Amino acid sequence: MSELTNNQPDAAPADVIAANVAAVRGRIASACERAGRDAAEVRLLPVSKTHPVEALVAAHAAGIDRFGENRVQELVAKAELLDPALGIEFALIGPLQSNKAGRAVEWVAEFQALDSLKLAANLDRRLQALGRSLDVLVEVNTSGESTKFGLAPDDVLGFAAGLGAFDSLNVRGLMTIAIPSPDHKQVAACFQMLRGLRDRLRDDRVAGSDWPELSMGMSGDFELAIEHGATCVRVGTAIFGGRPPVAG
Repeated sequence: MSELTNNQPDAAPADVIAANVAAVRGRIASACERAGRDAAEVRLLPVSKTHPVEALVAAHAAGIDRFGENRVQELVAKAELLDPALGIEFALIGPLQSNKAGRAVEWVAEFQALDSLKLAANLDRRLQALGRSLDVLVEVNTSGESTKFGLAPDDVLGFAAGLGAFDSLNVRGLMTIAIPSPDHKQVAACFQMLRGLRDRLRDDRVAGSDWPELSMGMSGDFELAIEHGATCVRVGTAIFGGRPPVAG
């Protein structure tokens, strides 16, 4: 069995997690109302990285069925500990190394950080061997930060066109992490850029997809993301509480 990280905090009490889920859903509904959108258009993806399986079980009791994880090893370790009868699924939202692709296709319901055609081919080959498909989102580095993964915006259209060769990949949309800034205009610019790219891809039916998903917005900016068209918000801290500091 894969091992969980050693620095996982204790889970917050189940009633606290349930209250947090309800509060975030309320904020999503309010943001949708301000934007003239239907709240049913926006799905909440709680990010459970570094948090123990007890936290996931508590959130599941509050109505959550899918969780976001950054690392395949941690995702698999949690999946193996959870009762399959719960029906909990995982989305991988962090980068995936080629040598981890085999484990990923066995456990992941959704991959939101695709930025390599070589990796796409690897995933497609493994998925075909298993007789299954996988929902994927293309990650875009809209902030231009060198520390972030994802494609440069200028490379997205050409990259996306190449995805039509992989029958086992269900191309669903785009994902980004906005610049961490107190300046809402800078953050909004990242979201606007992603939406503009999505609209171009959708209008041209690139890779045979209508590109319905825009995964953008986290605990600190998901309401702004919703106002700019997000269909999936990845919220961790606002549901599970803070994470331990990274050692080193």
